[in-house]
Amino acid sequence: MKQPRYSIRSAVFSFFSRRRQSLAGLGPFLALESGQALSALGTAMTSFALIVWSYQQQGSALRSALLSVCSYAPYVALSLFAGALCDRWDKRRTMLVCDALAALGTLTALALLQAGRLALWHLYALNAFGGLMNAFQSPASSAAASLLAPREQYQRVGAVQSFSNSLIAILSPALATALLAFGGLRLVMIADLSTFAAAFLSLLLFIRIPRLPETGEKQDLRGSVKAGLVWLWGHLGVLHLILFLAAINLTASMYNAALPAMVLSRPAGGETALGLINACAGLANVAGSVIVFWAPQPKSRVRVVCNALLVSMGTENLLLALGRSGPVWYLGALLGWLAIPLMNANMNALLRSHIPLEMQGRVYAARNALQFFTIPLGYLLGGFLVDGVFEPLTASLGPSSPLIRLLGPGKGSGAALLFLLLWLLGLLTCLLFRKDRQIWALDLQTEESDGRSPQKPTP
Repeated sequence: MKQPRYSIRSAVFSFFSRRRQSLAGLGPFLALESGQALSALGTAMTSFALIVWSYQQQGSALRSALLSVCSYAPYVALSLFAGALCDRWDKRRTMLVCDALAALGTLTALALLQAGRLALWHLYALNAFGGLMNAFQSPASSAAASLLAPREQYQRVGAVQSFSNSLIAILSPALATALLAFGGLRLVMIADLSTFAAAFLSLLLFIRIPRLPETGEKQDLRGSVKAGLVWLWGHLGVLHLILFLAAINLTASMYNAALPAMVLSRPAGGETALGLINACAGLANVAGSVIVFWAPQPKSRVRVVCNALLVSMGTENLLLALGRSGPVWYLGALLGWLAIPLMNANMNALLRSHIPLEMQGRVYAARNALQFFTIPLGYLLGGFLVDGVFEPLTASLGPSSPLIRLLGPGKGSGAALLFLLLWLLGLLTCLLFRKDRQIWALDLQTEESDGRSPQKPTP
């Protein structure tokens, strides 16, 4: 019997047909995400430029880190109330108002710069205002993504968001450095405002976010906040997963506070090296995002989250601590960030699958308060440890000291010492939470909710 022959054309058609089916239902979400990513690119460019500008003005890791502290402090403090309000408010309108007010802050900074009056305390105040707006925008955006994408596409939603963040990480330092060289901080802010305008018009004119049906339940603000916290307390697997990420965020924010101080101070460092480290992290994120986008659903999302963080915490900080030149730092960034999209996509899929849609604003806000409160603490602690402890310590040691031989002499060696300690802290955190049975139980609950035959997860 003659066997059928398939042409290259039919094989290609079949391949793209399968790919098109895998994107089913994602169109509205992709439209929203593209606009928000464009606006986030402009914001990230300004943030990078301001960190470089402030460190060049003050030469202090702590004062530069305070820019991020001011962004996160109001975000964390008001997240609980903001999420409760966002569950009541129209998601699209909330995002439009918050984005517009945040852009007004950038416009104010630009006006101060033009007048020659821009000072560091102005940036602290404006970053705090931006963090306040983000406290409302973030839960609204998270809930909007869940409303626009079908449940079976939640893993790809996380992958697309990781991909967007990766492109931003790659492009923002390179574009900010180029714009700083060509037109200074003023040109970076103008670019930020331009990306906001494009994203704002896209959301205003072309995107419609469906409303949830009325449940008939009416709660005051206090009751709504309490409902989000009570839901978390009744779902210990989700709560413990959030606390795991809170501990990781403490390490990560100390890393972020110390990185500019080390790279800008080292002989082989500088603005270009700092930008290339961020770009390498972005490239690794892009690669990881592509992998997770096309990858099938794993048998255990919890195992992916734990292993991805273990790989990340066990590589980058060690290479940053021991490296003396750009190539070693770039390799650390690549290894440290390759698995992060796998972690983010699977963690977001776990959260979206377990948190009811009508509760997501309140629960995500509670999540933000618990998971992100360690970030301003980490920035403060990292900046203080570099300026007040480790840099003076390494400066007091002679060139024959074993620690100086290991980390290198001169300014920046104190930050390298902090990276070495962060490597140990990150590994211990991952190994500790890997033993948490409440987190592993999330895999079992996900299988039951999806109608699959549950299998007992093993740590």
